[in-house]
Amino acid sequence: MAHLLVVESWVGSMSRLLPRAIRENGHTFTFLTRDLHHYLRSAPEGTAHPLLGARNVITADTNDIEALLPEVERLHEVLGFDGVVTSCDYYLPAVARIAGRLGLPGPGPEAVENACRKDATRRVLDDAGVPGPRFAVREEWADLARAAREIGYPLVVKPVDLCAGMYVRRVDDEAQLAAAYRALADFPVNARGQRRTPVVLLEELLDGPEVSVETVSYAGAVQVVGVTDKSVGGAPAFVETGHMFPAALAPADAEAAEQTALAALKALGLTDGVVAHTEIKLTSAGPRVVEVNPRPAGNRITELIRHVTGVDLAAAFVDVALGRAPDLRHTDTGLRSAAIGFLVPETSGTLEALDGSGLRDLPGVLEVQLAEPGRAVKAAGSNNEYLGHVMAGDADGPGARARVEALLDGLRSGLVIR
Repeated sequence: MAHLLVVESWVGSMSRLLPRAIRENGHTFTFLTRDLHHYLRSAPEGTAHPLLGARNVITADTNDIEALLPEVERLHEVLGFDGVVTSCDYYLPAVARIAGRLGLPGPGPEAVENACRKDATRRVLDDAGVPGPRFAVREEWADLARAAREIGYPLVVKPVDLCAGMYVRRVDDEAQLAAAYRALADFPVNARGQRRTPVVLLEELLDGPEVSVETVSYAGAVQVVGVTDKSVGGAPAFVETGHMFPAALAPADAEAAEQTALAALKALGLTDGVVAHTEIKLTSAGPRVVEVNPRPAGNRITELIRHVTGVDLAAAFVDVALGRAPDLRHTDTGLRSAAIGFLVPETSGTLEALDGSGLRDLPGVLEVQLAEPGRAVKAAGSNNEYLGHVMAGDADGPGARARVEALLDGLRSGLVIR
């Protein structure tokens, strides 16, 4: 039995999948957080959040890494940790620092910091010759506007240190760029109380479909688990509306995406102790790296993979954090593809009706999760405003996405927001 330190977490699916993977493999964990109420609020009424059922729950200022390191050292002397993890992007650099200080398995802190900072990722990959968009990083408005003219519109504006597509916008002219710049300036602190870096990343708008390459790195070797597709809506934002695994790609396109992701991970130094989710655009000029995320995929992509291949990436995440070889063997699950579609609100107001009765009993449906009437609804500007999701599988081929889209169309017909 191993003992893991879990430092913060997202409150979505991975906050449940990770504790499950730890327990199912016979391990225990201590949970470290600066705000217990953040997790208490996210649990359904009358239930306990799985993270708060840890062997130990300890409160500390996880945003102050210099104060946190000696405190974690003292905890390690008493509790004896065998590995340290987080599913939350905002704490991945801190976890890498902790692992390094305690001599525990994991990627190097610099590699993780470079992957988590979008501007640093761009510079590292550009220096290594890994293909990506033309880009510029600027802080002052005059410099940003000048760089935009040099790259040329349309462009994508990104914060360098936010997640879930927050404040990522397409801009077609200087007026739209100015509005995006002001919106970012008005959001100086992220949802976890961390002060943001005020620089802005500009990128050329890439054409073509987007996919993600899911990988597991252990002992210097990186293994590709597969390629997932992505659909996007909510323009001018980039809201993920659905995914399918495996992506319905020609073999040459899948291979090109995989090789580009492997080159990016190598350039960043993420070749040991990492489950990664690398986003790739398959442009008319070839594959281009969008982002490299040194943690398991979100939006329940890990569950799509498990349903199709039997590979549990949450369990692999635990294994590599403990310095153990992950089990990535495929098993026959009876499914050839699995897809998820998200119900994305286009207007703000109050949810009055959303009827999903009987949906769970339909053939091929794997999951249904829907918001309850009475919930306040915000028109989606990121991946944080979903009203629920539907997941379905196909035993014969790549038909799962079409199945999910049909189910979502039925849900939308009964959706009432006022």
